[in-house]
Amino acid sequence: MSAARPVRPLAGLLAWAFYDWANSAFSTLIETFVFAAYFARSVAENETLGTAQWGEMLAVSGLVIGLGGPLLGAVADHRGRRKPWIGGFTLLAVVCTALLWFIKPGAAYVPAALVLVGLATVGMECGVIFANAMLPSICPPERLGRWSGWGWAVGYVGGLLCLVVGLYGLVTADPWLPLPRGEAEHVRATALLTALWFGLFSLPLFFLARDEPDTGMPLGRAMLAGLTQIRDSLRQARRYRDIGRFLLARMLYNDGLTTMFAFGGIYAAGTFGMGPEEILLYGIGLNVTAGLGAAAFAVLDDRLGPKKVIVWSLWGLMIPGTLMLVVTSKSLFWVFGLILGLFVGPAQASSRTWLARMAPEEVRNQMFGLFALSGKITAFIGPLLVGWLTLASGSQRVGLGAVILLFAAGLLLLRAVPPAAPGADFAKTSRAG
Repeated sequence: MSAARPVRPLAGLLAWAFYDWANSAFSTLIETFVFAAYFARSVAENETLGTAQWGEMLAVSGLVIGLGGPLLGAVADHRGRRKPWIGGFTLLAVVCTALLWFIKPGAAYVPAALVLVGLATVGMECGVIFANAMLPSICPPERLGRWSGWGWAVGYVGGLLCLVVGLYGLVTADPWLPLPRGEAEHVRATALLTALWFGLFSLPLFFLARDEPDTGMPLGRAMLAGLTQIRDSLRQARRYRDIGRFLLARMLYNDGLTTMFAFGGIYAAGTFGMGPEEILLYGIGLNVTAGLGAAAFAVLDDRLGPKKVIVWSLWGLMIPGTLMLVVTSKSLFWVFGLILGLFVGPAQASSRTWLARMAPEEVRNQMFGLFALSGKITAFIGPLLVGWLTLASGSQRVGLGAVILLFAAGLLLLRAVPPAAPGADFAKTSRAG
């Protein structure tokens, strides 16, 4: 791996952050607040079955990402460049998202909807693997925490603005662009908006951020070398045992976050009767508090270390999250949801910072592949638990209780993880066996 030689470091960092701005539109409009709720209420046979089908789709796509991520990262470690991988997966996500325009109300469209959202999710998440791995090579070590946090904050701003455009441009009763509503064209058009947003705002990364040089290794050789690298890493697991403990803890609490986002819009629609317009307003509020939390905690990450930020954030997720599942007032649901939003970004951004500080440079892509693996290999557990518990109990409240348990389990395992101090070096901080 070559030493970092940034030509325009600030421009490259801003372009890198704008990739979070770009892909947050997919997470916000498709996975959480708009298309997920539209699928459960209008495409699936009923909301309960739709919730279970959505969970099963996320489980399958998460398994694909989890199993393929480490190999893709290891291959990139040997080929050098990351942008071609980001570009290919971004294109997959954008095309599949745009095709969601053709998903009309009715159970006949369920298979196509699940396939397209699953493929788009794979594309988006795999692109993020390589974008995350770029950060340590374009950012000074002492500023990793704040740029990771600012990236999440920029992402929430992007998601917020896209929600605003979707709400007032397409979904509200008097939109800027009035569309026929007989077959939910106004809701389906948010998929086209998301695809355009994702594709357009991804472009600065490819023009302004510095990439690693191409090693010239053929893809076939790189794949074999990647498999060998994974095998050797597993054999040397004791060397990376601190990273392993962290990834195990993150696997659990990230499953909780993923499940919470995946079912947030569905829960708001099914339990509190929110329509598309109200769900979008709630999403806007949640993105405001999430962005504020990510930006505020970013500086604390560099000053106090990412582990403390993660611990505080998990407590900040569990307490209001539990209250959201027991209240019956829509107003209190809003209040606790907005408080919870303050801690979403810090938990995610500081997890990225911890690994960026602790991962050895020569296997960084692979480690971020394992980072994706930790967030996806068991990602089917949360959605399946929610789906099964919802079907068994007939209550979304009971089903989403699984999220709180995942947060608590992750917090418990995090106790064995060492702090990654600002500017930490792997060789000095990791307790090699």
